Amino acid sequence: MTKRGKDYQDSLKLVDRTNQYDPLEAIELVQKTAKAKFDETIELSVRLGVDPRHADQQVRGAIVLPHGTGKTRKVLVFAKGEKVKEAENAGADYVGGEELVAKIQNENWFDYDVVVATPDMMGVVGRLGRILGPKGLMPNPKSGTVTFEIEKAIKDIKAGKVEYRVDKSSIIHVPIGKASFGTEKLKENFDTIMGAIIKAKPASAKGRYLKSVVLSSTMGPGIKINGQKLAE
Repeated sequence: MTKRGKDYQDSLKLVDRTNQYDPLEAIELVQKTAKAKFDETIELSVRLGVDPRHADQQVRGAIVLPHGTGKTRKVLVFAKGEKVKEAENAGADYVGGEELVAKIQNENWFDYDVVVATPDMMGVVGRLGRILGPKGLMPNPKSGTVTFEIEKAIKDIKAGKVEYRVDKSSIIHVPIGKASFGTEKLKENFDTIMGAIIKAKPASAKGRYLKSVVLSSTMGPGIKINGQKLAE
């Protein structure tokens, strides 16, 4: 059993593990549990009543958080022709084509957080599926990262666009900001992402959709939220 540090133990004393908090209470509490010397990320974890093995029960999308995530994300763009200049002008960190594919394949290069591609480059990018896929970096139309609207895609990502995707355990993990944001900004980000997840409920999903909703800081304990009220 892993032994937790003193800060974690102190934070744990603040949390009633048997209680399901209202969102505002949980957000106020999670900031108190963020005791590290760095600005901790606040993460939302939602267990859904879906079976991700079925294609019609996949829950996936992307949305721009009102106040961003507090992290500057590096964007790699696969493009050609006039779209290269558009990507550079929009603030992409890396732009290219075949040479970037070779760099990723040969050098195991991952100095970026998001990959965007124009549709006419997906034949090239497809060769990286086995490398980028497991890391959640493969461009996808559903997340808005396969598009000819390169400028908009880059600016949205830089402004705080986050992708949410249910994993094999039926859980979505997504950051909603930093502890330093304060209650109001975190609450607005929380409401935005939860609204998107609820709206994305598959028609084929039966029974309770929000099985558990938990907030936690990078180094702090999980704080349970009453998911039933959110779904009403």
